[in-house]
Amino acid sequence: MRAAARRRAAALLGVFALAGAASTVAATPARADFRVCNATQSLVGVAIGYRASTGWVTEGWWHIEGSTCKTLIEGALSSRYYYLYAEDAERGGRWDGPVNMCVAEREFKIAGAGDCFARGFQRAGFQEYDTREQASWMVQLTDEPAGGATPVPGTGAR
Repeated sequence: MRAAARRRAAALLGVFALAGAASTVAATPARADFRVCNATQSLVGVAIGYRASTGWVTEGWWHIEGSTCKTLIEGALSSRYYYLYAEDAERGGRWDGPVNMCVAEREFKIAGAGDCFARGFQRAGFQEYDTREQASWMVQLTDEPAGGATPVPGTGAR
C-alpha cells in the first residue's frame, strides 16, 4: 500500500455513544441499534465482529456511501464489546485495530475468530469498542489525522 494511503489508513474511528441513536435527526424516534456513519466523501466497506451465544461472529460487508449512515445491528445491543473494520473502497486505506478476526472478499457471516487462513478466509485487524452495555452505539468514520480520534462516551442512559 502506498505511504499516503498507509498514513490515511492509520486514521482512527471517532466514536460517539448515543442513547436511542437520537442525535442524527431530532425528530427521529429513539431506537436501539449499532450504527456506522461515514463522514468521508468515499464509499466505505464495513465489517463487524461480536460475541454471540454460540461464540465469536464476524459479518460484512456493509457498503456505506459518503456522508451517510447504516445500521449494522438492529435492536438493543446484547454484548458489551463490538469490533469494527472498514476499508475505503475509492481511495484505499482502512480503519483497523489490534484484534484479529476473519473476513472474506464477498458478503460473509463467519463463526469463530481463529484459524482464518486455514479455513479459507482472510484476517483483518478490528478496533474494539466498549459500549459500556448501552442499548445503542454509533461509530463515525472520519478523515482525521493519525491518532486523532478516540472513543468518547455518550451522555445518555440505557
